[in-house]
Amino acid sequence: MKSKSHFCTIVLLLFSFALQAQFVKKHGQLSVNGTQLVDKNNNPIVLRGLSFGWHSMWPRFYNEKAVSWLKKDFNCNVVRAANGIELGEMSYIKDPQFAKEKIEAVVNGAIKSDIYVIIDWHSHNINLKEASAFFAEMSKKYAKYPNIIYEVFNEPDYESWWEVKTYAEEIIRVIRENDPNNVILVGCPHWDQDINLPAEDPIVGYNNIMYTMHFYAATHGKELRDRTDAAIKRGLPVFISESAGMEASGDGPLNVKAWQEYIDWMESRKLSWITWSVSDKDESCSILMKSAKSEGKWKDEDLKESGIKVREFLRKYNTQE
Repeated sequence: MKSKSHFCTIVLLLFSFALQAQFVKKHGQLSVNGTQLVDKNNNPIVLRGLSFGWHSMWPRFYNEKAVSWLKKDFNCNVVRAANGIELGEMSYIKDPQFAKEKIEAVVNGAIKSDIYVIIDWHSHNINLKEASAFFAEMSKKYAKYPNIIYEVFNEPDYESWWEVKTYAEEIIRVIRENDPNNVILVGCPHWDQDINLPAEDPIVGYNNIMYTMHFYAATHGKELRDRTDAAIKRGLPVFISESAGMEASGDGPLNVKAWQEYIDWMESRKLSWITWSVSDKDESCSILMKSAKSEGKWKDEDLKESGIKVREFLRKYNTQE
């Protein structure tokens, strides 16, 4: 009996790995139905994964093998490539070619690993000319892949919703000229906190648009969840494209209880969520120690507390599909 039970366990594990190995093949072209992200069969889908840190600060992790490891070891079904626009000597503004090579390495890795990938314009400011050129090129290159999600403005800080909306409409127009289908994420003012503003005045005339809310659980409490619930109730599709368990500074101790409350809330509403970040900065939101190799295969001692915890969350919740 023991050997039969053992055999059944192995078969179930192999079946689970096989399903995971074909995640995009299984779910295909994503779209937005009402407020819910759905797959090719119009079934609700929840994406859960990790964001790479700014490409311009941690380019060493921007490679296909790191993506493969995040899928294999962390159970990520999505990753986020953060194109650092202004920050660092290798920012997009200073070296667009280097930036594109790094972003495409992650995108190509995700396509190869058959998971979804967010192409994130990681800036707090409006750079319309540069963003238009970038998204025109990316959408032309990747339109045929259902893996792709575009994030057109990571975290507006002091811009008004009118400014963000006007910018986003132009970038959406550029993307839709090449890519009519893949989902587009739009940020909102005050570091993606003021999700009530797009709910009052959403972008019209385009399909498959979602709006991003970001939280850091040790800083942002129930008030932000309530605000997001109210936005969803008004019909706004929401995607949590950046989050973590410490303070909004990205540092300080994890508040695991508050983080779990956010996870429970997102799971109950079938909201997709991304955790920040694959980087080795000396701060608690960077999940890796300096000892971590560039291409994955990280041991437990290479992971900080946030890395251990987010891996636990991803392994738990990403096996339910």
